[in-house]
Amino acid sequence: MTIRFSAAEMLQVAEQIEHNGVTFYQVAAGQVDNNDAHALLVRLSNWEENHAALFAAMRTSLSAVEQAETAYDPYDEMLLYLRAFADGVVFTDDPQKLFGTVKTKREILKIALERERDSIIFYTGMRQYVPQALGLDKLDHVIKEEFSHVVLLEKELAKRTT
Repeated sequence: MTIRFSAAEMLQVAEQIEHNGVTFYQVAAGQVDNNDAHALLVRLSNWEENHAALFAAMRTSLSAVEQAETAYDPYDEMLLYLRAFADGVVFTDDPQKLFGTVKTKREILKIALERERDSIIFYTGMRQYVPQALGLDKLDHVIKEEFSHVVLLEKELAKRTT
């Protein structure tokens, strides 16, 4: 039996990852004492918040077919598994663990870039479980959004030496 996920389930996970990203960047902003770094991290937090709203809107606009459950799962165990995986692998639900003694903006941006890349890997790996009829195009949109995060962070890193 192949496990399949609908676009609705994947978008729920995407929303959770983005909410974790908001918390991640808020904690990161609290780790720096440089006003410029703080402003950048707050901007990134707001960006993640906007993406969470985008994914929520995408989820509410799904067709009935795209929202359909792919398997009988009365306790939502598959979705809980996805959320637990996303919480532990992408933006952890406890971002304080990631920072330790990190204080420079460059170090924080590198951690953020790593997390964004991990989200792309996660979503790309999940593509095989979301059939076209259940909204694969929506998941592809999520991946495209995550690539835009990587591009911004790469540009910011290129500008900074500390």
